[in-house]
Amino acid sequence: MPTSDKAAERHLLVTVQSQPAHGARVQEILLELVGLVRAEPGCLYYNIFQQAEAPDTFLIAAAWLDDEAIAAHPTPPQSRLVEQILPLLATPMQVLPIRRVSENPA
Repeated sequence: MPTSDKAAERHLLVTVQSQPAHGARVQEILLELVGLVRAEPGCLYYNIFQQAEAPDTFLIAAAWLDDEAIAAHPTPPQSRLVEQILPLLATPMQVLPIRRVSENPA
């Protein structure tokens, strides 16, 4: 993982709520995105979580080094995958910009 200045980092929490009939496909597409996004220059982390009590709800926790790195996201292959997800969702994706206040462990 690249080292970074926490004031410059850009972190996101994204909630993805699939329609019940499409949860497995949404999960499959989200998992396809992991390797693509992690390979982006400046990606600090990109992880997919599934809500334990609501399996059709997924959370994406992601971060980039700075504004320049996040501005380069997404790339065309990722955009095509996201376009495949949109009609399978119960609600629009919710994007919550957050900032890191703790220090990273050494």
